[in-house]
Amino acid sequence: MLQARVSARICIIGQAPGTHVHASGRPYTGASGVRLRAWLGLDETAFYDARNIALVPMGFCFPGNDAKGGDLPPRRECREAWHAQVLDQLTRVELTLLIGQHAQRWHLPAALTAGGVTGTVERWKEIYRPADRHRLIPLPHPSWRNTGWLKHHPWFEAELLPVLRSDVAALLGWPVVLVLDVKGQIETAAAIAAGCANHRDDVAVAGVILNRVASARHLAMIKPAFDKAGIKLLGGIADDRRLSLPERHLGLVQAAETADIEARLDGFADALEAAVDIEALQHCARSAVLAAGQSVGFRPPGQRIALARDRAFSFMYPHLLEHWRLAGAEILPFSPLADEAPASDADAVWLPGGYPELHAGTLAAARRFQEGLRALASRSVPVHGECGGFMVLGEVLEDAEGTSHKMLGLLGHSTSFAKRKMNLGYREARLRAACPLGAEGTIIRGHEFHYAQMLATGNDEPLADLADGQGNPLGTSGYRRGHVSGTFFHAIARGA
Repeated sequence: MLQARVSARICIIGQAPGTHVHASGRPYTGASGVRLRAWLGLDETAFYDARNIALVPMGFCFPGNDAKGGDLPPRRECREAWHAQVLDQLTRVELTLLIGQHAQRWHLPAALTAGGVTGTVERWKEIYRPADRHRLIPLPHPSWRNTGWLKHHPWFEAELLPVLRSDVAALLGWPVVLVLDVKGQIETAAAIAAGCANHRDDVAVAGVILNRVASARHLAMIKPAFDKAGIKLLGGIADDRRLSLPERHLGLVQAAETADIEARLDGFADALEAAVDIEALQHCARSAVLAAGQSVGFRPPGQRIALARDRAFSFMYPHLLEHWRLAGAEILPFSPLADEAPASDADAVWLPGGYPELHAGTLAAARRFQEGLRALASRSVPVHGECGGFMVLGEVLEDAEGTSHKMLGLLGHSTSFAKRKMNLGYREARLRAACPLGAEGTIIRGHEFHYAQMLATGNDEPLADLADGQGNPLGTSGYRRGHVSGTFFHAIARGA
């Protein structure tokens, strides 16, 4: 079982065809292939394109089963007779993936494989040398039997896989279109573009779109430098205040709050069509479809989830709601600003992030909302708030003017927006107790972005141990009291 052409730039070396592959006549069918393609960021079409991807196992045929029904190891005479001969023909390969112990022991020094597959993969940074023309990356077998291994080694998905996918994307030649802000620039713009184009010889810059061009004369002054550098200029968009979106302290005003959003988007499209060579831009594109990765969404916190949804609670990741719906949950929106109580028959309540600091007075006066939520909490219905929702679960919220507003009081902390301090970054949290985010010990990945500060911490138990995006400990985060919990960080996905 072999897939290879001399033009291939990526070589995947596995063990030997197993039972499923032997039956199908195609390498990496079944769940193992799905997982491997997800690791690479490829769909089936790209994965089975022999012009780019070579599949060269240590044994080319099914070796049979052992006494327990498992697959036997690759036949030694096969790899000795044919393996090296095939690889010798693949002179354009720049990235080789070594899957499992048989491939790793054959291709790596004994000192790097003495610790078994785990020890070898743990030393991937010693093995993978990005400056080398021919790079090696050791991988565990993508079998479902290794799901437990992946859970116990979260660094594999957090650190190794992004490097792997980046290298694969570069080798497959996915094009890049640069968008450069050229306000106040002439020849500098081309110099920046040339620097990006030449930074990596394996990443192709297909063209450049200029933004904030002052005038037709400005564009005409910039263009010769791009011609000289040999970089395709796809167009230039004018520096026009109408081509903007309103902003506030956490970034852009959200689309739902921008009354003329459709007209604005139409205007952007018209400006782009008038200023950019759309046909040339389309010609830059190449078909490449990323495989849908394994589901990383955490379980729905309930069957009927009451979700706060209005201008005060507007930030909720759509992929989480989609995951919950696919899992069979029902989403029940309600508006605290309209003084609506959550559904009395809800079995979970979720207060997402947003801008409660802009509506603190209205929320403090929303009696039906407060009484309804407290009633559910008193019946031990799980309640969770993140960022703005977390602030509303506390005792007091101080707005930008320094006015204090009494909140739900389901947790003991108080927050202030009067003295702003930006908190920004990716987060990894390990839950100290079960809550709507998951069971005790679950790892949740997310981000934190807010300007609020703690006035008082209260006496509730901490919810999670927090680390930043590099794994540096940040201490505890969030609070929990009974079935009520909250954090400043926004949950994005379940960790390994």
